[in-house]
Amino acid sequence: MATGRARFGPDSQIAWAPPGNPIRVTFVWNSWPGFALALAAGLVVEAALVIVLALVVRIAARLRPAFDLAMRRSIPPLLVLAGVVLLEFAVAFAWPHEPSRNALAHVLLIVGIAAAAWYLVAVIGAASDRVVMRHRIDIADNREARRVHTQIAVIRRLAVVIVWLLAAGVAIFTVPGAEAVGTSILASAGLASVVAGIAAQSVLGNIFAGVQLAFSGAIRVDDVVIANGEWGRIEAITLTYVVLKVWDERRLVLPSTYFTTNPFENWTRQTSQLLGTVEFDVDWRISPAAMRARLAEILSGTPLWDRRASGLVVEDATGGLVRVRALVSAANSSEQFDLRCLVREQLVEWVVAQTPEAVPTRRVAVERQE
Repeated sequence: MATGRARFGPDSQIAWAPPGNPIRVTFVWNSWPGFALALAAGLVVEAALVIVLALVVRIAARLRPAFDLAMRRSIPPLLVLAGVVLLEFAVAFAWPHEPSRNALAHVLLIVGIAAAAWYLVAVIGAASDRVVMRHRIDIADNREARRVHTQIAVIRRLAVVIVWLLAAGVAIFTVPGAEAVGTSILASAGLASVVAGIAAQSVLGNIFAGVQLAFSGAIRVDDVVIANGEWGRIEAITLTYVVLKVWDERRLVLPSTYFTTNPFENWTRQTSQLLGTVEFDVDWRISPAAMRARLAEILSGTPLWDRRASGLVVEDATGGLVRVRALVSAANSSEQFDLRCLVREQLVEWVVAQTPEAVPTRRVAVERQE
């Protein structure tokens, strides 16, 4: 019967000898074959983890599709983190080259910290996507959804920055002597902190302004605003800047402090419904009652009008012309613009076709000189 002896650790050995045979076979873990065996064991564990996670994702896809999306997003960094941990065990248990073991273990530790931060970022992204998916903005009444989208976007970016900063700090302090360097830097950072504070004043101001915009409700994603003389929709709100998608598909990038220090128009802060006016300068011979009736016909025949408000009044009558103002209402800014254009076009056609005498006329008196 064979006899054996095993010990576990960096210098562990497995000895085996058949009965009656003087030859003794010794397997040392702290060797290249031992490291290869440890790597193989780690690969088996990693493969088993992949299979288990694949089954979990498949079950989650049948039960909850949203949970399946979150799982798929966080699986790659989790597998990388597990692989780094298994490799660290293999190096600590069976790496044969003693002088380089500590350096390699330290490198793997830093990689593991980065992988852990990546995994946390993926979890944060999956959780934020889950919340965002519950609040759709492609519906008519999307004010609450736009508020949630804005706040989640800012919180997500802030959390990602914090995670990576903490990971970088932990990685730096794993370097021997980093504590002493950090203490000396802090001890002599009086003047440097003042200079850095002055230099970073605008950056920090934009960050605080971005957080303020996210939670004050002054602007939200998909809000229609007029800022810096441009009309457009808020496309993105970050910690430091706001992206405004202008009506002609240009992107206007404004610092976050612009919206906290300058006046601007927000057409959708409380509701997306808007009133609009269309003005005409016509001759005194126009019939306001007939023009008012034509406006009612135009509005009743278009779905752009939301039936909240309408009217036509004579606003002014000076300088040889009569100024007529038509009032219309629409569900949102896009439909309001289209409705105003439609009313303007059809009323102009009506004036020319039905009351040509009301077309603006310039009267000139010619005096003959003998």
